[in-house]
Amino acid sequence: MDKIRIIIAGGGTGGHLFPAIAIGEEIKERIPDAEIHFIGSTFGLESKVFPVKDLIHTLLPIRGLQRSINIRNILKNLSLPFRIIRSFIKVRSIYKDFNPGLVIGTGGYASAVPLFVAVTKNPKIPIILQEQNSSPGLTTRWFAKKASLICSAFNVLKDVSENEVILTGNPIRSTILNGKKKLAIKDFNLSENKKTIFIFGGSQGSRFLNNSLLKILRKINFKNIQIIWQTGDKDFRKYKSFIDNNLKIVPFINDMASAYAISDLVICRSGALTLSELTACGKPSILIPFAAAAGNHQLKNATTLKKNKAAVIIEEKDLSTQILLSNINNLINNDVALKKMSEASKKLGNPNATKVIVDSLVERNYFV
Repeated sequence: MDKIRIIIAGGGTGGHLFPAIAIGEEIKERIPDAEIHFIGSTFGLESKVFPVKDLIHTLLPIRGLQRSINIRNILKNLSLPFRIIRSFIKVRSIYKDFNPGLVIGTGGYASAVPLFVAVTKNPKIPIILQEQNSSPGLTTRWFAKKASLICSAFNVLKDVSENEVILTGNPIRSTILNGKKKLAIKDFNLSENKKTIFIFGGSQGSRFLNNSLLKILRKINFKNIQIIWQTGDKDFRKYKSFIDNNLKIVPFINDMASAYAISDLVICRSGALTLSELTACGKPSILIPFAAAAGNHQLKNATTLKKNKAAVIIEEKDLSTQILLSNINNLINNDVALKKMSEASKKLGNPNATKVIVDSLVERNYFV
């Protein structure tokens, strides 16, 4: 029997990368001799994560289209056609040597070229799409009609695919529920007698969130509060001087399970993967959607939690020092409200999404 060879393509941000890794890990758990080759971008988070996890991978010299207009971004966009050509040649070589029997795309600019090559090189190779957001990404819209199966977190894709769409939720890291609060308190060197607020802007950080927090730092009463603040690599130097016993500032957190376990309230963006992790862990949250997200999908994602009373939304256009501080104080000092939000969040969680996705692939004989 020939070995099962699978290409999983996706990345650029954690929202596309970690679902790819979660699906790959679940497949390897069930089919240990399956060969999985991950494809990402040299410019994405995967360039750091794949080597650490010792995953067989290829990084393409491709990056996303720069939407803001300045000389630097114009030059980056002018180089894009050449990067696409180089990536196309590299992927063709991978397909020739690896000969995959299945291609899974989890979105982001790193997945478009591998999916295109799969469709054009051998249309008989089934391609599977995993869409995280309430508003389908560009890659999903491009390849939806060619996909054998689309695994969607939201019920929004029936009109774009001629084939099967199933509602699965978003795959999350299998370890995300393994955090232990007592160990986390020790690891972060925090007090067990204070409420903990966890603030982060996604895997790469958010300058907008960082600046917003900076404006309220001096007004926060740290008597009963402590904060874990993930700034992202780019902004860490700017804020690290504020570190003290009540304020832990880090560029990146590898152990998100511990950060969630210790947190009483989370303040963050509303990317699909973030919300999947929040709800799986049952965490109350203040969500500040990224206003420039394609199709305003972050606001749409967040609205689902707000409607179910699991989160508070503050849109960027409405955010002020007073509003942010008021919302923090109203929640962190209200145990009843936090408990109700936590219960509502937990009800929305789908920690078995990865299992559901791989179950669906097994049922449809994609690994035969």
